[in-house]
Amino acid sequence: MFSVASIPIRDVERPSAVSVLRYVAEIKDPVHGYIYLTEVEKALVDTPPLQRLHRVKQLAGANLTYPGAEHTRFLHSIGSMHLAGLLARRLLDLGYMKEDDVQKVRMAVLLHDVGHGPFSHTFEEVLDKYRGMTHEDVAGWLIRKSVLADVIKDGGYSAKEISQLAVGRLEKTSKRYLNYLVAGHFAPEILDYLVRDSYFSGVEYGRIDAHRLINSLDVVDDVLAIEYPGAFHVLEFFIIARLEMFNAVYFHRTVRAANVMLARAMDLANRRLKLTSFKTVEDFISLDDLKVLLDLLSLGKSRERALSVAYNLTKMFVERTLLKCTYELHVHQRDEFFSNILSKDKIRSQIEEEIGEKACVDPNYVAIDVPTVRSVPVHPMEEKPGEILVFRKAAGKKAVEKLTEVSPMMATLAKFVDIVRVYTLPQHREKVELACEDVLGKKTFATRISF
Repeated sequence: MFSVASIPIRDVERPSAVSVLRYVAEIKDPVHGYIYLTEVEKALVDTPPLQRLHRVKQLAGANLTYPGAEHTRFLHSIGSMHLAGLLARRLLDLGYMKEDDVQKVRMAVLLHDVGHGPFSHTFEEVLDKYRGMTHEDVAGWLIRKSVLADVIKDGGYSAKEISQLAVGRLEKTSKRYLNYLVAGHFAPEILDYLVRDSYFSGVEYGRIDAHRLINSLDVVDDVLAIEYPGAFHVLEFFIIARLEMFNAVYFHRTVRAANVMLARAMDLANRRLKLTSFKTVEDFISLDDLKVLLDLLSLGKSRERALSVAYNLTKMFVERTLLKCTYELHVHQRDEFFSNILSKDKIRSQIEEEIGEKACVDPNYVAIDVPTVRSVPVHPMEEKPGEILVFRKAAGKKAVEKLTEVSPMMATLAKFVDIVRVYTLPQHREKVELACEDVLGKKTFATRISF
């Protein structure tokens, strides 16, 4: 089992004289440098649920496009905890939190991703389809039902409370902003994955100034807001960085091709391999990238059509013979037809069947792909966690405004945009493209619609 290095106990180094945490171990992180852990954090890190994250890649199949993107959910969890500590200390210095809250926030963020399945978000598509669950649901279950609960209890904390805070759903609290620390616009995990994914993939877009952003946050109306105009340029860069990372990495055509293939293979083989039917903690912990990949490859001799396709897609993935994008449509306004494509798996499957029939192609090799998260987190239609807020200091008070009201650039970026792509085998690109245009409309459709 991986274990962090032990170091002499010492108080956290911080500007004020207030002692917050006492460290007992350290981890050398290539992104943040040395990250220090308290006794309860070290105990959590050494548990099987956390150690499993060493075997789950952060970006699933992105390494087939960006070879350096081999980093894991474990590294991301440690880095997120580190930034959570900085953010919690910021609010401690401002008088909003107690020392105990700092430890709770760090533990919660450390455990936020413990429920990710093999290949991270790619598995989550299958999990949602068959179990109606997200990685956050699994995380809460693991925290309450696994050895994690014992470690948390031994540390003097409530596993139920940490399980709720870990997914930003802490109930019965007068400090509503604690949930925004974990699941809001400025959640430490977002700050970490932008910097970390940028570092390992080798692109420059995600190199945000996380420390400046954290040190410009304050609590206004029980939510987190950022000071304006002092740190406004850092905020704008943060939003643009997220957009560019979405375009260049997370929803890159080839990255998505690999992940679409994995998702389709796991979907087709789900019943045989029992990927989403886990009932015990041990069942779930056994699921990691390598195990699932080997299980999918073991289907090679199956005569069942669905399992044969799952094997073929997996073999193609391993050999990097990827599906090709044959159709792409940018949708600039919502209507019922495209809302169904974007949000309903059953509707997408029906459209894939129709495209396959028109193109005379096995619909198992026709995949409609849509983003599962919004690329720009400032859309005015969002209800949770709501629009990003900024505040101005005047006469000892904080005047709050919406980001889109003070930044013309952010108001422009907040317009509705979604991308619909269709993937198929290389040899079927032309036939599927024609079928897509017949079913979904010409690619130029997006340029003809306005707000």
